[in-house]
Amino acid sequence: MGRLRLPKRWNSIYARLLATYLLLTTLATTLMAGYILLSFYDYFIQVRQSDLENWTAALTETVADALADQDRRRVEILVQRYGAPDNVTLRVLTPDGRLLATSSPQTDWQVTQWLQIPGMREALQDQSSRGIAKGIFSDDDRLYSTRLITHNDQVLGILRMSITLKQFQRQFAQVIWTILGTLVGTILLCALISERLARSLSRPVELMQHFAIRVGSGHFDDKLIIRQSNELEQLAAELNRMSARLASLDQERRAFLANVSHELRTPISNVQVTVEALKHGAYEETELRDRFFQTIEDETKRLSRLLHDLLDLGRLEAGVSHLERQIISLPSLVTRAVMAMESRMQAQGIATQVNVAPICVNVDPERLLQAILNILDNAIKYSRPNSSIFISGSREGKWAQLAIRDQGPGIHASDLPRIFEQFYSSDPSRQGNSAGLGLAIARRIIEAHGGSITASSDAGQGAIFTLYLPLREEPDRTLERSQII
Repeated sequence: MGRLRLPKRWNSIYARLLATYLLLTTLATTLMAGYILLSFYDYFIQVRQSDLENWTAALTETVADALADQDRRRVEILVQRYGAPDNVTLRVLTPDGRLLATSSPQTDWQVTQWLQIPGMREALQDQSSRGIAKGIFSDDDRLYSTRLITHNDQVLGILRMSITLKQFQRQFAQVIWTILGTLVGTILLCALISERLARSLSRPVELMQHFAIRVGSGHFDDKLIIRQSNELEQLAAELNRMSARLASLDQERRAFLANVSHELRTPISNVQVTVEALKHGAYEETELRDRFFQTIEDETKRLSRLLHDLLDLGRLEAGVSHLERQIISLPSLVTRAVMAMESRMQAQGIATQVNVAPICVNVDPERLLQAILNILDNAIKYSRPNSSIFISGSREGKWAQLAIRDQGPGIHASDLPRIFEQFYSSDPSRQGNSAGLGLAIARRIIEAHGGSITASSDAGQGAIFTLYLPLREEPDRTLERSQII
């Protein structure tokens, strides 16, 4: 028995699974990292913006008091104090856009159009403004907030405070590179895990593929071994059962062809030998000629019966034999079968004892009659002279049970499992008298009706064949006697 081995090569299933896992992993980790970075960035901006608004709100009240007292020196001191950090710029302007005080006097005096600076016009409309804009004298991104300075409903000026984001952006860039490095490491780790997972899934699939190819090529002795506690292991078990069944069917096919060849060769050879004898002078002797003609007729009939049985069996196994079901009386059908075999039984001194209950079955009468005749034929062949054949029938739940028992030598226990096989005979000495298809055809007919047939035997006590047939679906007490066959 060969054991299937998987060639070590890159295969499409493995590649697709690995690519899918890597793509999903990369996409998931990238989206997660992007979401974390954006969330962190938004959170920082919101925190800094909130702090900036709180500072401008507090400073606006203090500056408003100084401007109300016309204490410009105090305003300048406040601006220089709170605008002292390098990352902060604080400005106070008049309502018409002139600069009163600034924390960056070296450069701010160069600006003449302060109302064009982002947030100034909104502040003049009594709307607090905030946002991110480029620096006035640099390309740095700055977070700003502007407020209108009022005192007793009198507009005294505008306060604008901004902080640079350069340091944060530098730190955020370091965070991005750190996260990217972590992301790459995570993807590599996931790639290793995905590779093992893809291989664990693709290997069994490819094993099954090669197994199916070999089975299709006729190698039924291969064994598919997959040790995984999942559906793949169950599928492998089913494929092994399928292979075993195909091996059994192939063996049956070979045996069938051999048996058919043997059964056909015997009558044809007998006819050929007889014809050759007639050609070489046997025809001139009347008694010998008549005996040879009888031999040719017997062998021709035997060949005809064999071909008819083979065609009949083929149709039944292919499921193309149409059943014309009717509700019939089982006792009447058994009576027809006994009457058909009456002359043969009388010639051998065999009697019949029939005890069939008056039950009706839903069957094809001609097909079922053929099955019963085949079983009776088998019983007659193996019955002892001056013995009896017992036929009984009864209702068993949803089934009609029909038992046929002979008083022959019985069937050996080792032969019982094969008694319904094609061309099988439990008595080798009788193989020349029968093709061994009768019981096989009977079983196919019974199974085609949805029933079953079993055989049992005790040594020296004869054999019992039991048929289980479907009863009619619904009892119909108004069924007229003329409708029962």
